[in-house]
Amino acid sequence: MPRFKTQFGGPRDAPETERTRSSLVFPIGIIVVVAFVCVIIAAVSSARRADEVAIAQETQLLTTGVRNYADRISREIKSITTAEQAVEHITRNPDRQWIAARVGGWLETVLRHDFVFVVDRDDRLLFPDGYPGLDPVALRFNLGPMLDVLRGANPLSSASFRILAAAGQAQAKEPAHATLLQIFAGRPALVAGVAVVDDGDAAAPARAAPAVVAVRFVDTDVLADIASRLQLRNLRMLVGGDVADDDYVHEMVGSDGRLLARFAWTPQKPGAEIVASVFPFITVAFFGFLLLAAFVLRHMRRTARTIASTETRLRHLAMHDPLCGLPNRIYFSERLEDMIQQVQNGGMPAVVFYIDLDHFKDVNDVLGHPVGDELIGAVAMRLSRVMRESDVVARLGGDEFAVIRTLAPETAALQAIADRIISALCAPYALGDQSIIIGASIGIAVIDDNALGAADVMRHADMALYRAKNEGRNRACIYDAAMDADLVHRKLLQDDLRRAIASDSLRLEYQPVVNASGEKVIGVEALARWRHPDHGEIPPAQFVALAERSGLIIDLGTWVLRRACLDGKAWPDLTMAVNVSPLQFRRADFVEVVERTLAESGFDPALLELEVTESTLLGNVETARAAMLRLKALGVKLALDDFGTGYSSLQYLRRFPFDRLKIDHSFVRSIENAADAAAIVHAIVSLGRGLGMKVTAEGVETAEQQLFLRAAGVHAMQGFRFGRPMPAAEIAAFHLRRADLAPDRYALAR
Repeated sequence: MPRFKTQFGGPRDAPETERTRSSLVFPIGIIVVVAFVCVIIAAVSSARRADEVAIAQETQLLTTGVRNYADRISREIKSITTAEQAVEHITRNPDRQWIAARVGGWLETVLRHDFVFVVDRDDRLLFPDGYPGLDPVALRFNLGPMLDVLRGANPLSSASFRILAAAGQAQAKEPAHATLLQIFAGRPALVAGVAVVDDGDAAAPARAAPAVVAVRFVDTDVLADIASRLQLRNLRMLVGGDVADDDYVHEMVGSDGRLLARFAWTPQKPGAEIVASVFPFITVAFFGFLLLAAFVLRHMRRTARTIASTETRLRHLAMHDPLCGLPNRIYFSERLEDMIQQVQNGGMPAVVFYIDLDHFKDVNDVLGHPVGDELIGAVAMRLSRVMRESDVVARLGGDEFAVIRTLAPETAALQAIADRIISALCAPYALGDQSIIIGASIGIAVIDDNALGAADVMRHADMALYRAKNEGRNRACIYDAAMDADLVHRKLLQDDLRRAIASDSLRLEYQPVVNASGEKVIGVEALARWRHPDHGEIPPAQFVALAERSGLIIDLGTWVLRRACLDGKAWPDLTMAVNVSPLQFRRADFVEVVERTLAESGFDPALLELEVTESTLLGNVETARAAMLRLKALGVKLALDDFGTGYSSLQYLRRFPFDRLKIDHSFVRSIENAADAAAIVHAIVSLGRGLGMKVTAEGVETAEQQLFLRAAGVHAMQGFRFGRPMPAAEIAAFHLRRADLAPDRYALAR
């Protein structure tokens, strides 16, 4: 199938679509990278928090370790002072020599305390006599915090120490004791004191009892002992200087905020260790991710280009007709909207040519859809060749085409272009072994500043096309404002017709059908009539055509059939011919409607003759045959109306059970002055008789026509020669007086 070069809107949108898709790739990549970085930050933050928790735990361990070490010193003192001998030689009968040997010597020599002091209840030294570098005032200043605690003074008033284990009240005969971290002799020291109380002397409370005080400087040995117990790496006391970046510093201060000691150690960092252990894998994963991201981005870009190309092809398919390659209705509508916008913005006026092929359906029905499809392609080819390359030529569907062309709205120019299109499309088509001739009707609508939208433009073109068809087809009409009024009139008339059918306001007239001699009425044909309350008598050609276009023909045909059957009961010796439209006959329930009407009216099916045209049978062979056989089973007769005017085929006569052929009035009118018409009439009569069918001639108006048809062998005739259509009330009287009238006096009124 040929393809045609058209201005297509898809490619102009493709770069924008590709840019949009590419612009999405970058943010997605950024989001993924940010997510990856957030995962790393979360891992590092979690590791940092784990390290902080570990440091806090180690700090608490250090504080507890120092307190435990101080408590150990206190327990060592209590192991001596709680002995009965200590009470005796310290409290009851102070013995300096015993104290020096058993208390000072044991604590200093064996337990390796740096200082040991024993004071009486008045805080006077019992041991030792003094220490180098510690005068009585300095000694009292350094021992004062401990003695204040043991004597019950307010320890919080002191600004030189921090309580690690408060003495509190004695429990279970345990002597009062306290452990302090304080600055002693200018150095951080653990100071422990225990009151030596005589349990038998109730008058000697802890505040009035002697006390033993031991001092242990917080030195390397103490810290090594604490570090070994708590597994604190590189624990040391800072006196000054720099600290390694990996070390942590903890300061202990007194209750007054005075710095007592600064400790430093290398803390355990489980989070950092975990991060360090997985860092190589994270690095590998990161670079792997970058590689994957690069591959994915590259693949996405290639995929985006492929999708864009596919979308372009799909859009082309969506915007073009697959049968002939022309732009379709969707594309045409978009271009029409663009053109209207351009004209409204000051651009050159444009015109829409709305083209409908005449009798295309007959080609499809008679020759088949493949031939019809091939014909559509040929029409598209001719239409594209006759128009300019800049024109938009589209197939709107079926046998409808449209053209948008920039053109000054001059009637002569528009008509000339339309005539050129009609001339090109009406030339014979050679398709295979078939030579096909079709026509074309064109509706023309001008796009100017007053155009409201594509729907209005196409409505105007459609109205112009409708007028072109009504005026005889194969012509072009230009839209004018009067067509709107005509459309409104037709719409109102359609509504009135619907109400007339519903209210039984129509009427039937019956035209007599006589035998070959014209002497006897053998039947009547029912003809619908409508007198409009405002417009008077509406011609049947007008309101029947209106009913067919609007779908009211179904209701109208049902009403005619019912009314004819009811009226026909009064003439039991006359057949009743009723025309059936193609739309009515093709309904699946048509046979049921006929059967129900006969049953309700009580009319004899043998007297009912349904007339159908050849167009009813086109493309509907099997369904039509089945319906006819069912009607024949009911007793109904069938007539082929207007034979010879359509695609007359002997196949129809052979396959369908017709009882009668009706010769169209166009042949009857021509038999007196056209030899070929007379020959056709003879052929039809011979054909009908040969197939066992009755033959009726329509439109007989003169005696000469009657004589010719009688000689040709027709079985029946109808026309003004014998009687005009008349109301049902007149049929009986007309029938009775036919036998008394001579043939030359038959219904001469015209």
